[in-house]
Amino acid sequence: MSEVVIEVGQRPVRTINEEIQQACRAGLKVRVVDTLSRHNLGIGLPDGADIVFEGSVGYYCGGLNTGATIAIERNCGWAVGEGMAKGNITIGGYAGMSCGAAMIGGTIHVRGDAGPRVGVAMKGGTIVVEGKIGYQSGFMAHSGRIIALGGAGASCADALWAGEVWVAGEIESLGVDVDIAQPSEEEIIEVDAILEPLGLADRSRSWRRMVSKRRLWHFESRDASAWLMI
Repeated sequence: MSEVVIEVGQRPVRTINEEIQQACRAGLKVRVVDTLSRHNLGIGLPDGADIVFEGSVGYYCGGLNTGATIAIERNCGWAVGEGMAKGNITIGGYAGMSCGAAMIGGTIHVRGDAGPRVGVAMKGGTIVVEGKIGYQSGFMAHSGRIIALGGAGASCADALWAGEVWVAGEIESLGVDVDIAQPSEEEIIEVDAILEPLGLADRSRSWRRMVSKRRLWHFESRDASAWLMI
């Protein structure tokens, strides 16, 4: 596949994204350089696109992804992959707050740590973080799975709905309405099948699998203890 190089610098983001879209529609592999941690790069990339961002990027990179394979070589700001439907995003370093917010499908792989509220309101897909996830990760996740290999911050899985948060390592504290369920052998095999292609499978890990206690599914406003006790 031929490759095209697109420079960010101080150029208008709209122009940059139009050039990226044109190259992707032409079937070219895209390398984006001189990123300067700019925001809103690579939005709504199409199925089959293959793009690499050299350096670090700002907020919302890869948002609304519809099937592209995206690699961010260093760090990213808030909301990487927000609302993505499918595809793959790999972050070589740290991912800022709300990684994978409201995503409905696809996979996000963070090689470093991730900030607060990983997978907030996610409705499907998978987020794998090799390091630690920040406070309130999994907050109100309706579906999907978050897998953290390096522990979790405070209020983990707060107000979780029907998603799952898997953690190997220390958890600072649990959020509201969270239960720790013992994963079955079949479930562990399923998680290892996700980690295997990333080179991260390890059957020696001790997992904690967080699911909803479902008290908030049926709470009444008069029962303030169900949602105020953190």
